[in-house]
Amino acid sequence: MKSIYSHHQEPAPFNFQRQITHMDLDSFFVSVERLQNSSLQGKPLIIGGMSDRGVVSSCSYEARKYGVHSAMPMKQARILCPDAIFIRGDSHRYSQYSQIVTEIIAETVPLYEKSSIDEFYIDLTGMERFFGSWKLAKELRERIQRETGLPISFGLSSNKTVSKIATGVAKPAGQKYVEHGQEKGFLSPLSVKTIPGVGDETYKTLRNLGIQYIKTLQEIPRDLMFKTLHKQGLELWSKAQGIDHRPVIPYHERKSISTERTFENDTIDVVMLRNLLSAMAENLAYQLRKGNKLCACVTVKIRYSDFNTYSQQSKIPYTSADHTLIKRTLEIFDKLYQRRQLIRLVGVRFSDLIGGGMQINLFEDTEEMVHLYQAMDKIRNRFGDHAVKRANGMDAKTIGRYDNPFDGNAPILLANRKI
Repeated sequence: MKSIYSHHQEPAPFNFQRQITHMDLDSFFVSVERLQNSSLQGKPLIIGGMSDRGVVSSCSYEARKYGVHSAMPMKQARILCPDAIFIRGDSHRYSQYSQIVTEIIAETVPLYEKSSIDEFYIDLTGMERFFGSWKLAKELRERIQRETGLPISFGLSSNKTVSKIATGVAKPAGQKYVEHGQEKGFLSPLSVKTIPGVGDETYKTLRNLGIQYIKTLQEIPRDLMFKTLHKQGLELWSKAQGIDHRPVIPYHERKSISTERTFENDTIDVVMLRNLLSAMAENLAYQLRKGNKLCACVTVKIRYSDFNTYSQQSKIPYTSADHTLIKRTLEIFDKLYQRRQLIRLVGVRFSDLIGGGMQINLFEDTEEMVHLYQAMDKIRNRFGDHAVKRANGMDAKTIGRYDNPFDGNAPILLANRKI
C-alpha cells in the first residue's frame, strides 16, 4: 500500500475515536444453500426441522414477507408460506463457510470478535490515520463477497450497539456509517425492538409502558427505568442514548469444554456413576448454550483404581441439547466401562465447537423442546447453574460452579472436586 505521507512531512495530529464495525452474513444458511443450488435464488426458502413439530432455523427474505421468522413452528410456517421450499439444512457446511469468512477477517484486521457463526465485531480504532475505517470495512466486505459468494452487511459507528443496529438497517447486502455525535439521532426513530437484547417479553413490557420507539426511551428519566426494569432498565436506557463502552474481545477459537470428578473413595456404583455423568453432561450443555456454542464430539474418560486411564469419543451432529448429549455420554460410558473394576475418576468433554447457539440445533428439536431449554436456562441464568436439573442428576452432589467459559479469555473451570 502506498504511503499517504510525503517525504519530510510530519503527520497531522489525530484524535483517536472508537471505530467499531459489526458485520453480519445475510440469511447465512439460506445464502449457503443458494451457493450449492442456484435454482433457489429468488424463491421463498425455509430451513429447519422437517416435521410439523420442528421449528424454523432460518428463512429467506422472500419467506419473511409472509410472516415467517426463525424459531417459528414449522407447522405454522407451512401455513403462512405453503409454496416455500423446505430444507433440513447442513450444519457442517455452514461451519465450513463460517471458517472461511473468519480467516479472511483475521488476515485483514488488527482485532476482531466472532460473536456467532455469522456475526463479527471488528475494532478499527486508529485506522483512520493510516487507511480509513470506512474504506477498510467496505473493502473487507467486498473481499468476503468476492471470495465466498456470500452476501454480507455491516454497520460502522463508535460502539457495538449502534453498529449492530446500523447493520440491521443496512440489510440486505448493505452498509451504514453512523458518525460520532450522531448516534442518538440515528436511533431516535427506530423501534425499541431493534435494540439488541430486547426480546418479545421485554418489548411487551416496554409497550405496556407506552414505549414503542427509541426516542421515547431516550426521554425517560434514567432513574425511572431503573425502578421499572432494574439493571436491565439501565442497560436499555444507555443503549438508547447510543452509549456502549464494551470492548471488542480478541477472538480465540475454543476447541473444547470439559469437567471431571475424582472420588474420595473409589467406587463401582454404576447407578451413581451414570447419574453423575448425566449431571456433568447436562451442566456442560448449559455452558454451551450460555456461550452460544455447539459441539460435534463427546468424549468420556474413566480412571480406574490402578490409575489406568481410558477414554472413548463419538461424533454427533452439531448440538447443545441436553437430551442428545446426555444420551450419547451414557452410551459411551456403557461401552467404555468393561473391566468392572473400582473407578477413581470420570470425566466428560465436548469438543469440535462452533458458534451458533440454538439456531443450528433447531434442525431437529421440536418447538416444545426449544421452549423447555429456554425456560430452564432462564432459571439457571437468574438463580445459578444448578438451580434446575434433571431427576437422574439430583443425587449427584454439586459438580462445581462454572464461570462462562466463552466469556472473552476466561479459562474453562475444570471441576475436580472430591466427594
